[in-house]
Parts: sequence; C-alpha cells; structure tokens
Amino acid sequence: MRGLVLGATGLMRWDDLRVPEPGVGDALIRVRMAGICGTDLAMLNGYAGFAGVPGHEFVGEVVGAVDETWIGQRVVGSINIGCGACDECRDHGPDHCQGRRVLGIRGHDGAFAEYLTLPIANLYRVPDGLSDRQAVFVEPLAAALRVLDQVEVFDRVAGKRAAVIGPGRLGMLVAQVLRGAGADVLVIGRSEASLALPRELGFKAGLGSDIADLDLIVETSGTANGLDCALDWVRARGTVVLKSTYDAVSDLDLTRVVIKEIRLLGSRCGPFDRAMEWLSAGRVETEPLIDSVFPLERFDEAFRRAGAPAVRKVLFAIG
Repeated sequence: MRGLVLGATGLMRWDDLRVPEPGVGDALIRVRMAGICGTDLAMLNGYAGFAGVPGHEFVGEVVGAVDETWIGQRVVGSINIGCGACDECRDHGPDHCQGRRVLGIRGHDGAFAEYLTLPIANLYRVPDGLSDRQAVFVEPLAAALRVLDQVEVFDRVAGKRAAVIGPGRLGMLVAQVLRGAGADVLVIGRSEASLALPRELGFKAGLGSDIADLDLIVETSGTANGLDCALDWVRARGTVVLKSTYDAVSDLDLTRVVIKEIRLLGSRCGPFDRAMEWLSAGRVETEPLIDSVFPLERFDEAFRRAGAPAVRKVLFAIG
C-alpha cells in the first residue's frame, strides 16, 4: 500500500508498505481522507519521538472486521488505544492509560496511508448527511468540545469574556464551540493576515494589544509565547486552557499562576459523538477552514503548505 513514514531521515513516501493486519477486536479501515494538524507538524521536529505512519484525523471505510455489520460503514475513530486491563481503562477509558498506544502518534501506525487498523470499540459510524470533508474534522472538533466539559467544572461558559489565542485549524474550532456555548469570543493572532478567517466567520479579532482581564483563554497557538500571553491577559482567578503541544522546552515563568490564582487546565481529546451532532446540526462551519486537498504523492508540498503562516486545514485525499 502507499503511505508516508516518519523515520530518522524525516518523512518519506513509500509505495510498497505492508497492509496492516487487524488484531483481535480490530477493524481494517481504508482511509478516504486525512487531515494534517499541528501535532503532525511538531512531530517532524521530534515531538513524541514517533517512528512509523503518522496522521490521526481521518475518515475511512471499514473493509474488514469480525463483526460483519461494520463492513462497508464509513467511520471515524478515537485515537487512544488502551490496554483494557488497568484501573484507568476500566474506570475512565483509554485516554490516560499508562500503556496506551495513540494512532499515528505513539506506537500505532496512523492515517497517512491507504489502510489503518483500530479497535472496533474506537469506531463511530458517520451519518449519511456528513461529507468526508466534514467528517475529517470530527477528531479536532471533539478536542475543541472537550473544553466545555472541563471549564464547566469551574464556571459556566455562557456570558464570559473569552479569547482564543491562535486563529489556526484548532483555534477556529474552539472559537466556534465557545461562541456556540454563549461566550463573548475574541480571537487573537500574530499578524493581520491570520485574522482574515476569524473575521470571515464573524468573530472579533485582534493582535493582542491592550487586552486584559479575560475570564477564559484557550491557548492553541502551538508556541510557548501564546501561553505566556494568556497568563498575562487572563484576570485573577480566571481560567486558561492549554491545547498546544510544544516541540521545544520552555523557560516560561509560572509564578503568575500562583499570584493570580489562575486555573490552568491541560486539554486533549474529546467526545466524538457530540462532535458529529454539532456537525450534523450545522453548529460549526468547516468548509471555510479548508485550505487545500492534496494526494499523498504531493506530501512535501502539502506539509510545506500546512506549516506556512495563516494557512487553514490541509487535507489528503487518499482513497
């Protein structure tokens, strides 16, 4: 099969990869479309130390499974594969299993290839009304929706002055989720060019000058400077949600977290079923977030495009 492989020499395309063999309880999935996200870009610089087929945002079709009712189904899949035996897996699911594998990120080949495998328990059927171009956003939208679950532990979102730092692929999903929950949302970027998309979607947008006393800030920029700004701009006893993963060590001074009694939350994966509900109901726009679609053969061009400033989502059309 065709696919992309990340190794010691970087990202390479292979045309003769072995089709993965499903384990017990797994499905074999033919990938139809996959998306490049910030984590994939960070992995090119060594984040997570992964070797293999990257990619974790996908929509595909099941072509092999012990439970034949899944065959022919269009699916998306949650990316964490737990051991299934530890207390964390039994009590809370696989997201924080110490021995977990993560699709295209940790110990399990991912979606930038013609086929992948996942446990059937990780799969979600895609409604007929959702196109592949919408369904490929389920995984990142689920991650955006996770913020609502976490913030409500402390305070409700509705009516709060909120900001999203980073008007990129994930940031614009988070901004739409917060607006959908009733927050007054400001999107903050690093250049005027980066503010075109949030303004197109009807958001207030700015470059970060004269901002202070925000109730809630979600940091999605992928840079330590974004978190530094969030800690400055959030009000005392406000909440900062960190969505970014960094491919370099940061010397960030966290004293402000103590002095201002900031609630600092890490946030990762979220609810796939709710993400599909939001997409099906039209509560989130995804088509304006798409920059371009490439075949795997043009992966170099696709990754260069995805890594350029102010670029929207870049997708691979695979099968």
